[in-house]
Amino acid sequence: MADMVDDDQRRADYIQKRLTGATDDKQPMAFDSKTSQYVTSGQYATNGAIGSVPHLKSLSTTATTNSAPDGTSAVTQTVIIDSGSDVSWVQCKPCPLPMCHRQRDPLFDPAMSTTYAAVPCTSAACAQLGPYRRGCSANAQCQFGINYGDGSTATGTYSFDDLTLGPYDVIRGFRFGCAHADRGSAFDYDVAGSLALGGGSQSLVQQTATRYGRVFSYCLPPTASSLGFLVLGVPPERAQLIPSFVSTPLLSSSMAPTFYRVLLRAIIVAGRPLAVPPAVFSASSVIDSSTIISRLPPTAYQALRAAFRSAMTMYRAAPPVSILDTCYDFTGVRSITLPSIALVFDGGATVNLDAAGILLGSCLAFAPTASDRMPGFIGNVQQKTLEVVYDVPAKAMRFRTAAC
Repeated sequence: MADMVDDDQRRADYIQKRLTGATDDKQPMAFDSKTSQYVTSGQYATNGAIGSVPHLKSLSTTATTNSAPDGTSAVTQTVIIDSGSDVSWVQCKPCPLPMCHRQRDPLFDPAMSTTYAAVPCTSAACAQLGPYRRGCSANAQCQFGINYGDGSTATGTYSFDDLTLGPYDVIRGFRFGCAHADRGSAFDYDVAGSLALGGGSQSLVQQTATRYGRVFSYCLPPTASSLGFLVLGVPPERAQLIPSFVSTPLLSSSMAPTFYRVLLRAIIVAGRPLAVPPAVFSASSVIDSSTIISRLPPTAYQALRAAFRSAMTMYRAAPPVSILDTCYDFTGVRSITLPSIALVFDGGATVNLDAAGILLGSCLAFAPTASDRMPGFIGNVQQKTLEVVYDVPAKAMRFRTAAC
C-alpha cells in the first residue's frame, strides 16, 4: 500500500504543477456501462471495444469480441477510467514484453481491423495533440506520448478506429493512441490502457460532445467484488434522478483544461463542523477518478485529523504508511465504528462519505498539501458509492449518495 500511496503522491504533485504552470505538459444519446470494476492499484476500469473485424471462422478472436451493429466484431479492451487525462490509448501489436505489460484481453491488432487508420503527420488531428505529440514515424504517421504523474508512460502511433460502447453505440473515427511501448506501475494489473475523460480536446468527452453533450458520470464501487457504472450523456431513464443530486459549481482552468475542480467550504466530522474558515479552501480541489486519496490544505487536514483521532481512541494506533499518518491496528476487532465525515461544497452541497470512503486499508485516507495555497484533491476513495456527475455545459458537479 505504501508504494501505491507514493505513486499517488507523485500524480498529485504533477497535477498541482500543471495547474500552476510549473510544467509544460499541457439531450443527448447515452452510453451506460455497468462493468466498472475496482483493480488492485486503487484504480477503476471499464470495458469498450475497438476496431471492425469481419466474422470469419478462422479468427480465434471471435469468442472474445463484442458484436458491432454492422455485423463485424470489435476486440474488447479493459481500460482505466481516468478523468484526469486527455488521450485514450490501448496496447497494440506489436507490443512485446518487456516493452509492454501483460493484459487480460487480447492485444488489439491494427492489421486485423478494416476501419483502422494511422493519423497522418500532416493532419489537423495530429496538430491537435499539442504536448502529447511525439513527432512522426518514418512513414509519416503521427506519434503520441503520455507521461503520467506517477512516472508511467505510453508511446506509439496516434490512430483512428471505431469505438464500440455497449451493444449498439459506435463512435466512428475515434482518435486514440495505439501504444507499442509503455511502462510504470499504473499498468501492472492487466488493463489494456486508459479511457481519457479529461477536459482537453482529444478526450472521449470532447470527441463525443455532439453525441453525449459533454456530460458523464460514474459510481465507483466500495469493494473489489462489487460493480459500479460509467454513463456518458443523460439517458431518459436517468434524467428523473437529477432532483436527488446535490450540486456545486464546476471550475476549470485555461492553464490546465484537462482537470475538473470544485470548491470545498467546510468539513463535518461526527456531526460537528471543523473550526476551519472557508477561505482556507480557496485554492480549490481537483476531483479525479484516478487520484486515490484526498488532499486538504494543512490547516483543514490538521483539524480533520484531530477530530478523527479523538473519535477513534478506542482503537490501537499503528505506524504511518507513506504519507498516511493516522493508522490503526484492527487485529482482533470484529466491528469498527467510524465517525461520520461530510464534505460541504460551494453552494451548500453536502456530501456524506460512505464508510468505505474514509479509510484506505487501516489508515485515514486524507493527507495534507504542501501549503494552504496549493490546490487540493477529492480522491477516488472518498468518491466510493457516490454517483459523480460532470456536467460541463452547465458548469456543475453533481453528487448522489448510495448510487452503487
